[in-house]
Amino acid sequence: MSHPFTVSLVCWHDGEPLLKAIREAVFIREQGIPAELEWDGLDEGCRHALALSHQGDAIGCGRMLASGHIGRIAVLPQWRKKKVGTAIMEALLDYARAHDYKQVDVDAQTYALPFYRSFEFVEQGDVFMDAGLPHIKMILKLQ
Repeated sequence: MSHPFTVSLVCWHDGEPLLKAIREAVFIREQGIPAELEWDGLDEGCRHALALSHQGDAIGCGRMLASGHIGRIAVLPQWRKKKVGTAIMEALLDYARAHDYKQVDVDAQTYALPFYRSFEFVEQGDVFMDAGLPHIKMILKLQ
């Protein structure tokens, strides 16, 4: 089954305007995360996954730090429940495997635990607050 979107891995320099637009819409406007927390200065050193509709609109994104920490997974509301987040995560995990990462981790918002569990991430530790929202660290060991 083909999807009405594509996911590409990009560097921050190439994708910045589109990546910023998605994260501003989802994290800053929708979830109320302060801009100074969202823009943490780490994006330059990350590998980013960018989802585009076939019309060329930016619809979702995510990033992975060199340490293997995955974060900033965001999908615009009208594209949720259409496998965009799954495709973003698959692209980042494929990148991690291709570059011989032994494991990756996420700080998952607690509402998203089923999403990460579907990739076999396992919770580690207790729930903590980040940007005013409950999160839990999750680890995925890669083969």
